[in-house]
Amino acid sequence: MGRSPVTLSRLRLGRLKVVRRRLLQRYEHQPLVSCLAGLYGCQWRRYQRSRVPPGGSCCSKLECASLGILIVTFALTLVLLYLWSEAQNDYNDFDWFNFVNLGFWFPWSMVLLVIAAVLFTYVSMLLVLAVCLLSEGQRLYLHWGHKIGILVTLTFSIVATAVLSDLWSGEWRTLLLSFQVTAPYLHVGGVLMMTALSWPVALHFFCISIKMWRAAVLGLFLALLLALYLVPLGMYSPCIKDEGTLGPAPALIGHRGAPMLAPENTEMSFEKAVEAGAQGLETDVTLSYDGVPFLMHDRTLQRTTNVQEVFPNRTKEPAAMFSWSELEQLNAGAWFLSRDPFGSASSLNKADQARSRNQSVYTLRGFLDLAARHDRLVIFDLYRPPIGHPYRDTWITRTLEVVQNESSIRSSQACFYALPSSVMWLAPEMRYLVQELDPELQQTSGQMAPIEELQEEGISITTNAPQILINLSFPLFIMTPEQYRLMWVLTDIVSAVLVILTFSFHWWRERGLAFCASSRPTQDNRLYSKFR
Repeated sequence: MGRSPVTLSRLRLGRLKVVRRRLLQRYEHQPLVSCLAGLYGCQWRRYQRSRVPPGGSCCSKLECASLGILIVTFALTLVLLYLWSEAQNDYNDFDWFNFVNLGFWFPWSMVLLVIAAVLFTYVSMLLVLAVCLLSEGQRLYLHWGHKIGILVTLTFSIVATAVLSDLWSGEWRTLLLSFQVTAPYLHVGGVLMMTALSWPVALHFFCISIKMWRAAVLGLFLALLLALYLVPLGMYSPCIKDEGTLGPAPALIGHRGAPMLAPENTEMSFEKAVEAGAQGLETDVTLSYDGVPFLMHDRTLQRTTNVQEVFPNRTKEPAAMFSWSELEQLNAGAWFLSRDPFGSASSLNKADQARSRNQSVYTLRGFLDLAARHDRLVIFDLYRPPIGHPYRDTWITRTLEVVQNESSIRSSQACFYALPSSVMWLAPEMRYLVQELDPELQQTSGQMAPIEELQEEGISITTNAPQILINLSFPLFIMTPEQYRLMWVLTDIVSAVLVILTFSFHWWRERGLAFCASSRPTQDNRLYSKFR
């Protein structure tokens, strides 16, 4: 005989109650919680840890302070890592700076990047563990070893950021530009992170009994979430452009040639830049003691020549105090293979490696003739010789003699900075002198121009990697306003729905727990609600 309708109805109701009871239960995933608590606080055994008791707080005051310091450390380490990863164009300058001060070459830029990445990963994992433990309703206990590690990481991040800001303050402009370029994707990432945090926030929000604290938690969370939702209203990103408004690709100027493919400021380096498609060549000019302009960026010959082997007693002497006959004795290429400043020397074939090993100091005349043969624009920094140099007061006229009379280049192809010292631009009276001696010669200053003016006159980029940038036909991050608007709206809608569902589920579960306990939550001075 079949079951009666009443019996079937009771059976279905009983099954629904079982399902509801299971949904309301807070299961403790023993292996997961053991792993989380063990990694966070070295509490590998069950009796060493405890859940948040009814009416109790999720952590003590000390652990709350530790969690706050952890969040601050995470933010500062993220800033350091992002800042240094975006400053990769200046890694070589950073290594030069350390070479000058320490006396030996080592890729300190990569060391700093690896340390920042390791510390950020360490702090991020601790923060993820804390959030997961809170989501499981566990009390937080951070092991003292981790507390020391966080303080060390915090100290390192503050000191490293302060030093980099002092020595390379221009990197903050690079960081701002990077934020603008990646802003659409950072916005999506921020919204997703806040959406994921809604689970532990909702879990603890409905357990808090004090209304003021509940309002503070909910208000702070919703304020941050709403701010993220509305960020695009005031956001500017150069990667969001209407179709047809991108404009032509900028002209590429090889910085000291192609220094990733050959020793900088050598004949081979400039030939590699021309082969790569660079429209211009940039270099640095110094006058020898007997008046021969030659190419050298540093004040001394120590970094890019074998001066220590040929003239061991003159290693620290200014490059301008050497005669041209002495400079011809030096090798200006072997250092490139031994030190490998860009990590690219191993990619050269055997013929290029042999050629780079035998490069010599290059003259300005040879550089200008090479540019004239290939019809390339040239830009050069002209360094004033030190006190006691025979050409200290006639350095500009001597250089102009080479440009006008001793080379085959046209003056209209040349553009130069004249540097009295390493930080001072050419004085106005000297600019007038250059203009009077050679009206066709272009002069450049370090002043910044609006982007609209640059677009009208044509943008050029000085780069160490013309062989890479020449292959980019359009920016890596580019989208139309319509595409971004669609991505923005969909991201916000999906996030809002997930947050509402998360809070609704925790509200429903807490009501069910109170109902199943057959009791109302007791109102006392505790932060969290307590059920009998």
